Amino acid sequence: KMTIRNNEPLSMAEVSEYLDKDSETMKFIKKFTKIRYKESKEFRKKLESLDLMKMKSEHISKIIDIMPEGQEDLNKIFMGTSLDEDESKKILDTIKEFK
Repeated sequence: KMTIRNNEPLSMAEVSEYLDKDSETMKFIKKFTKIRYKESKEFRKKLESLDLMKMKSEHISKIIDIMPEGQEDLNKIFMGTSLDEDESKKILDTIKEFK
């Protein structure tokens, strides 16, 4: 039995830490994750350290999952929120560090 302790958006790599390693869900996640759990935690911390007011936890989770390569892909994650050029550059530069 699993207990929900809090409600926060996680990337698929971060979710993998809570799953049985042989489960069907884990096998599915492995097919689509581009980064390992340990790296995803470092990546999240690095994105949070950018201290961008427009970037919420759910945006960070999607960035980790998708690893957008350019401005257009990044804009899809931030639908309804417009990032300025400097904010976008900081995020994209951080993504490059983890590819």
